[in-house]
Amino acid sequence: MVNATVSDMNKPLLILIAGPYRSGTDGDAAAIARNLERLEAAAAPLHRLGHVPMIGEWVALPTLRGLDAGEAAAGDVMYETAARLLQHCDAVLRLPGDSTGADEDVRIAHERGLPVWFSLEEVPAA
Repeated sequence: MVNATVSDMNKPLLILIAGPYRSGTDGDAAAIARNLERLEAAAAPLHRLGHVPMIGEWVALPTLRGLDAGEAAAGDVMYETAARLLQHCDAVLRLPGDSTGADEDVRIAHERGLPVWFSLEEVPAA
């Protein structure tokens, strides 16, 4: 955990769940779906702790579908969306696994002084 105080934990936090999504899949749709399921598996436990879970792909995928090919090719919507979300999130839960995007989420969180947890057991209840 980084830079969190007990007083920060008395309200529900918007927590970005970061971990592998495309990493290690070689573009295989079934492997990507399994990675999303692993990310989503952390959502209910965070909710039970009184927080609001957020996964960047929940926002990025519909955004990506709404862009034309030129817009989509102009940048990485997944990374951009996560970076924008981190301007609103209170913390990050970094799940295990190699992921350039999730590592970037952690870097941004550290830069912003946000708490970063590496297991659900570390996340305090609201």
